[in-house]
Amino acid sequence: MSFKHLKLIEPLERALAKQGYVEPTPIQEKAIPELLEGRDLIGVAQTGTGKTAAFVLPILQMMTEKHPRVAQTLVLAPTRELAAQIGESFSAYGEFLKFRHTVIFGGVGQGSQILALIDGVDVIVATPGRLLDLMNQGEISLKDVEFFVLDEADRMLDMGFLPDIRRIISRLPEKRQSFFFSATMSPQVSELARRLLKNPIRVEVAVSATPVESVRQRLFFVDRYDKEKLLLDLVRQKHLTKVLVFTRTKHRADKVAWFLRMNGIVADAIHGNKSQSMRTRTILDFKSGRIQVLVATDIAARGIDIDDISHVINFELPNEPEIYIHRIGRTARMGAVGTAYSLCAADEKEYLRDIEHLIRQKIQVVSHRFHSENAKNAEGEAARPATRNQGRFGRSDGRGRDYSRGGREGRRGFSRNSRFSRGRRQSFRRY
Repeated sequence: MSFKHLKLIEPLERALAKQGYVEPTPIQEKAIPELLEGRDLIGVAQTGTGKTAAFVLPILQMMTEKHPRVAQTLVLAPTRELAAQIGESFSAYGEFLKFRHTVIFGGVGQGSQILALIDGVDVIVATPGRLLDLMNQGEISLKDVEFFVLDEADRMLDMGFLPDIRRIISRLPEKRQSFFFSATMSPQVSELARRLLKNPIRVEVAVSATPVESVRQRLFFVDRYDKEKLLLDLVRQKHLTKVLVFTRTKHRADKVAWFLRMNGIVADAIHGNKSQSMRTRTILDFKSGRIQVLVATDIAARGIDIDDISHVINFELPNEPEIYIHRIGRTARMGAVGTAYSLCAADEKEYLRDIEHLIRQKIQVVSHRFHSENAKNAEGEAARPATRNQGRFGRSDGRGRDYSRGGREGRRGFSRNSRFSRGRRQSFRRY
């Protein structure tokens, strides 16, 4: 099927062609027609399946078809990086349409964000915390929202945003079209969807909590003190062109990135303690290829939407098996083939058992010069983290405006007098 069969308007088809997209992904093929019919939707999809376009395209089309009657859109995302990239998608797919949008998140000053609201916008992409701040200040009203998107709902709940989401939903009008996307559907996520949606259609393109089939998964047993040396051997291989390394803590991310740089690898780290400008610049450098290795915590990596990541390396295994699914989904995106390496020390064997139980398969073990039989054979207390329940490994957590006029000056939209805004406005074998 081509995008032409989805009955998209010509400006959207032109924008897709400019981006080099010819055929829709499965979730786009299934979701777009239903959304264009006005249905509420639950989309169950892993990262890298094209789900952002699955809601951005129909929203842009329906907003255009409602012209000149103003239609407002609110998209909630769990992280600043993801919000910014959704904003970029609105810019790219809406290049030949007349609308305005802005991106709102914390970690930066709110002045430019308020100015964008004063000028008037049709679409707001926001993180929950900053959105609530501006609502409480009287700068945003949600009473005229017609399209509401809750993206990565499972991660929202993992990050503790449920109370904020409930407050925001309580301010939305009853009459609206809602879009709900999640990689997994836990009972809590399902309950949230039930409260949010009305007679929704469910679109599922992968079994919940199942890794992308095209990801080659490999396991390296290694003692903890040898992990950095093993990582260095791995990233020195020529076929590891763009590598995303995961750690559990911000401190470890910085330490690993520093070690790689000291050994001649172009690397940097991204986590919640970095300023927003530094995080944005680092992601751009990684996306462009100026950085070979990006070391990240799980939360910071949620907004990284890059199609050509060749390898994901779990420097530390996650303490929740579902996080492993999210991590390895950063490679093998949009139908590409990718590889995920996991470095497992003795006290991570329990995490490994949880992961293999979830994915219902044993990960292939690789022999290497730092191989540890101690790690491989660890059992009982030796296989458990010392302080599993005490947060030993921790949890880490573009400009804010990212504002596109899109060619229509003086639009009402979420402006001063209506809509969103109120008030003031060594040699090594190849694995």
